Amino acid sequence: MTSTRSAERVIDSGTAGKTKAGRTRPGGLSAPKSPPPITPDGRYIVVRGRLWRKSNPALASDERQALVDALMQARRAVRTAMAQGDGPALRQARAQVHATKVALGERGPVWWDDGAPDLNRHMVHTTGYADWYRDASLPKTGTSAS
Repeated sequence: MTSTRSAERVIDSGTAGKTKAGRTRPGGLSAPKSPPPITPDGRYIVVRGRLWRKSNPALASDERQALVDALMQARRAVRTAMAQGDGPALRQARAQVHATKVALGERGPVWWDDGAPDLNRHMVHTTGYADWYRDASLPKTGTSAS
């Protein structure tokens, strides 16, 4: 007869599935991540304190999805070329990633027309978004209505 084990399992590599206190989550799964903050003007997301340009919101949803699908395919081609040590295929795949990101509006000319500069890849604290980000990053202290 086999014994049953609890749903909690230990992951041998790294900290996958562990809480900040070092305890393992049930099933070894990490906590769900919340979406990154989006600047008030909707132009950037913030990841680890860096601004990353969002896709052009004027793209039709089917066009955007086709481009995202092409981007994922190009990223898989990068991974494959790297694993195989195929330099020419790697250059081609990276060029496809770049071209698709330009088509999405994440690179290349900005998709807004108010003359604001492109701050893609800038650290948020060195930009005009610094105060917004600081305020958005502060812990929320609410009062309960009792």
